[in-house]
Amino acid sequence: MIDNFRWWQSGVLYQIYPRSFQDSDGDGVGDLRGIIARLPYLRELGVDALWLSPVFPSPMADFGYDISDYTGIDPLFGAMADFDALVAAAHAQGLKVILDLVPNHTSDRHPWFIESRSSRNNPKRDWYIWRDGQGSGPPNNWLSEFGGSAWQFDEASGQYYYHAFLRSQPDLNWRNPDVREAMHEVMRFWLRRGVDGFRVDVMWHLIKDAQFRDDPPNPDFMAGMPPYQELSHIHSTDRPEVQDIVAGLRRVMDEFEDRVLIGEIYLPPEKLTAYYGKNLDGAQLPFNFSLIGTPWTAQSVGDLIDRYEKVLPQGAWPNWVLGNHDRMRLASRIGEDQARLAAMLLLTLRGTPTLYYGDEIGMTQVTIPPDRVRDPWEKNLPGRGLGRDGCRTPMQWDQSRHAGFTNGEPWLPLGDDFARRNVAAETADKTSMLNLYRALLDLRRKRPELAVGSYRRILQDGDLLVYQREHQGRGLIVALNFGSHIIPLPKDLNGQILLSNFMDRLNCPVPIDFTLRGAEGVVILPDSPG
Repeated sequence: MIDNFRWWQSGVLYQIYPRSFQDSDGDGVGDLRGIIARLPYLRELGVDALWLSPVFPSPMADFGYDISDYTGIDPLFGAMADFDALVAAAHAQGLKVILDLVPNHTSDRHPWFIESRSSRNNPKRDWYIWRDGQGSGPPNNWLSEFGGSAWQFDEASGQYYYHAFLRSQPDLNWRNPDVREAMHEVMRFWLRRGVDGFRVDVMWHLIKDAQFRDDPPNPDFMAGMPPYQELSHIHSTDRPEVQDIVAGLRRVMDEFEDRVLIGEIYLPPEKLTAYYGKNLDGAQLPFNFSLIGTPWTAQSVGDLIDRYEKVLPQGAWPNWVLGNHDRMRLASRIGEDQARLAAMLLLTLRGTPTLYYGDEIGMTQVTIPPDRVRDPWEKNLPGRGLGRDGCRTPMQWDQSRHAGFTNGEPWLPLGDDFARRNVAAETADKTSMLNLYRALLDLRRKRPELAVGSYRRILQDGDLLVYQREHQGRGLIVALNFGSHIIPLPKDLNGQILLSNFMDRLNCPVPIDFTLRGAEGVVILPDSPG
């Protein structure tokens, strides 16, 4: 902790997709014991907290985001004793543990839904969203993110239930106070076991329009976009009432010391910031995914940063994300050279950064053969390029068979480049992507200006973005070249280059005629603060 800042403000989060991180028993699927074995790697890398995608019991229709028991561990990943051992081992190494909570929906095999479905008179009927149809069709025009109507007809009871995702993922009814209290108890169960926080899945979906009005057409929809985007989801998501739900989740977190509530929210900054709460009594970190979809130019990125900083509520803490389990790998989106620049951007901006496993070694999107596709999104919407398997492939540890991930057959194929793009090879290469991340994380830890300092844009000119980070009168300058050509820096920029993302200009004076190479970024300690 730096000064009065919390660990989740000064620290760095690292997302682990448990199926793909490390397999300890040879079944081809990563597990909790595998994660324990790799904790020294995370400590050496320099991150502060690991966030685990869901490890709860699940039929795995959506690979853990369809939960059948909120207070257990799926045998695929181990036992509760393994989870407790992971928390203890992580804490012993100074690492926090964040769980992925999925409160919007359950599996259709969850006991709550089995009861709810059993009859219209069952006490748990209202725990889910059931409606009569209109004529011979569904209650309204709401769509599933996985394609088609979000309403599934249940022949036995003669009503439709709502599912924002797969039909095997029925949405809970958060207008029911019993649902709220049940989920609050789920949170307390894990918090008592030592969990340091939750990342709440699809937080902006949690409550729906009480009148079930149709969503209007999306005026910006164009051919080729996912069918879900045909509508503007103003009645099925991001309802004003959701803020009361989020505040309730936060109150549970505040019953325990020094925990963090993170929200998955795919909204523009102007709407995203509402999830901090009116008095910062909502999520401490509503995830900011804006960098993922912003054009990769100095102008667009610089404008985004200023826009986000401008709309942040007073006292709210920013955060930044460049990759996750739902989006194409960073190195494939913008190219390997620019991915090195992106690493410097992410780890020098004001706010909490989140890293996605494998991005630190430059893992790329893997093309999955049709017979190996596992993602239900791709299966439901084939040929639309929406499949997420390619960013969820096994972590590449070394050049041995299956990249050191498993002794069995990996659940997804490895990237063709694993023999050269792996932790072992990059550890030995002083200029590698991995050693760049280690250097950036080390610099961030040593320099409070980067961890908790203020942000001020100094210059944006063509492909060049320059900004200052300052803390307690000490400042650092970050200069980034988003282009592919050499760019001269201002003549009055004197000082010492602490780090270049090419790892070949370290702790050396700024030359008189200093230029940035294409896709180069540097952190400079100026001769005089300010």
